[in-house]
Amino acid sequence: MPRILACLALFLAALALPAGAEEICQGYGPQAPRDIASRIGLNRQVWTPAPPASDMRLCNIHVHAQAEHKGPGYSVPAGEGPDGGWACNDTWRLSPSDLAPTSRRNFEGVSPGNTIEVHWVFTSCPVAPGPGLGSCLSETCTNPELRVEAQVFLLVNDPDALDFSDFSYRGHTADGRPQPRALPTGTGDPVTFAGSTTGSSYSQSACSPLQVTWSVRPDCARLDIGSLHDWAESGNVFDEHHAHGVRHIVTAPELLSPIP
Repeated sequence: MPRILACLALFLAALALPAGAEEICQGYGPQAPRDIASRIGLNRQVWTPAPPASDMRLCNIHVHAQAEHKGPGYSVPAGEGPDGGWACNDTWRLSPSDLAPTSRRNFEGVSPGNTIEVHWVFTSCPVAPGPGLGSCLSETCTNPELRVEAQVFLLVNDPDALDFSDFSYRGHTADGRPQPRALPTGTGDPVTFAGSTTGSSYSQSACSPLQVTWSVRPDCARLDIGSLHDWAESGNVFDEHHAHGVRHIVTAPELLSPIP
C-alpha cells in the first residue's frame, strides 16, 4: 500500500506540473529582469513609482557579467542559452584593437569584448552609499522606495570610449544627497517599469520580495575597460571588484508588470 500511495502522489504531481515546466512563485509583485522590448505583463500589483533618481539617495553601484535585461541593443544570447544573460549586438563589429588583451586584473571576471550591465541603486532611506543592497536599508528603514538606473556597456580596450569615472560616486552630493557624478545619456530613452531586485539567487520559482522602479536604457554604450579597472583599483566605497552573476530573464506574464 505505501508503494501504491507513493506512485499515486507522483502521478498527481506530474499532472499538476508538466515535465520540464518551472513552478511559478505565487503572491509576489512584478519581477525583473525582463525583455524591455515587450510591454506585455499580467502582474498588476499596486505600485507607486519611486521619485526621480535626483530626488533620492545613491546607495549602491554594482556590475553584472552580461546584460541581465534583454533589450533592442543587447539581444544576443550569452553563455548557454538565454540563462547566460545577453550580449551587445555590436560585439561582432569590434576591431582587433578593441579586443586587445590587457594584463590588468583590478576588476575581475571581465575582458575586452565582454558585455556588462551596471546598476545605480537609489533609496528613500537616509543611508550612506556602501557595499551590497543591504546599504539601501537600515534598522529604522526596512521598506524603502527603490529605484535602479541601468546601462549595458560593451567593454573595449579603447581610451577614447566612455570613462567609468564619469558615472562613479567619488563622494559627490547634490542638495545633500549622495549622487553619481552623472548617469549615462545618448543610449535611448530609458524604459521604466515595476520590477524587483535581481541576481543569480532568484528565479521564476524563487522571487524577490522587494519592489523596484526600473529605468533601463535600450542601447549599449562602449566603455573603456581600463576605466573599470581604475574604479576597482581606487578602492570604491561599494567594494566592487568583480562582475556578479545574472538572474535568468523572467518571461512568465504573471510575474511581469505591464509597461504603458
